[in-house]
Amino acid sequence: MKQFTQKQAIALAKGGEWKDWTEEEIVRFQLYQRRLCMDFSIFHAATEKILGRPVFTHEFADSKRLIDEYEGKRSAPTFEEIINFLPEEKRIVIGI
Repeated sequence: MKQFTQKQAIALAKGGEWKDWTEEEIVRFQLYQRRLCMDFSIFHAATEKILGRPVFTHEFADSKRLIDEYEGKRSAPTFEEIINFLPEEKRIVIGI
């Protein structure tokens, strides 16, 4: 997929044509772009709807995993795997 320049991404975000797209169209487009071209909250919600699960914001840092899941090349990660995507020094464990 052709990558948008910063100028193109800003123009698309401001133009708002993505507001008329389905969740599938949003994910199919934005998941493959390096630059955010729409409100992140819209992209995030569409990704959760299409993948059928909660998607934590830190998962977007490694889009390859999300792309592979979207394309059916990998199954959804477990909660433990999602937590382990975070560097160990960034994890806080609360004991009860």
